[in-house]
Amino acid sequence: MNLSFVTTRSITTIIGIFMLATSFPVQAQEKLLRTLTVTGEGVENIATSLAEVSLGIEINGRSANEVQKEAAKQTAAVVDLLRSRQVEKLQTTGIQLQPNYDYSDNQRRLKGYIASNTISFRFDTEKVGELLDEAVKSGATRINGVSFLATDQAIALAQKEALKKATTEAQAQATSVLQALNFTPKDIVSIQINGANPPIMPKMQADYAIRASAAPPTTVIGGEQAVRASVTLQISY
Repeated sequence: MNLSFVTTRSITTIIGIFMLATSFPVQAQEKLLRTLTVTGEGVENIATSLAEVSLGIEINGRSANEVQKEAAKQTAAVVDLLRSRQVEKLQTTGIQLQPNYDYSDNQRRLKGYIASNTISFRFDTEKVGELLDEAVKSGATRINGVSFLATDQAIALAQKEALKKATTEAQAQATSVLQALNFTPKDIVSIQINGANPPIMPKMQADYAIRASAAPPTTVIGGEQAVRASVTLQISY
């Protein structure tokens, strides 16, 4: 018997069996790699009910000490008013004291000083117009901006609804594509939540003129806030 022939034939047989055995995992991996990735978006609109306001108190005068004291006095009066109305998230957002120069005749002359304090707060949108009028009477000289937003509870509920809409949209996209190719969707391999956050609401800039006492209160209308969500699904077929 030729031992070299037997050995060679045996080795060939073993290699063949090994290749046959390892081909099944490769085929299984190929099936797992047959996936479709889709992204769905959902939008939920909710009514805003809170106004976020930035108020300013600005005082001009000849003495730095004079304007600083007067700004502090008027700011305290405005803060007392806001606290009495139980506003939310009341805080100081700026304190500034700077010289005021006259630049006429190509010369710089010190005219005096400007002191300014800025405070912000949140309040019911339907009632904030009247409160702004009262704040001006108490000492506020500027309304720097107003933005509108929904309550935290309303936003949380809207986030859930937006996620549901995004998920449904992603599934609908996958079904439409796979059916067009005569494939059947199977399992969801992975889920990725890309976000469900409301946009940052831009501030509405406003210059405020002091009104006569008989004038009607300032009208403020909030509008809606859109909460957007995005969900990505990887689906096997």
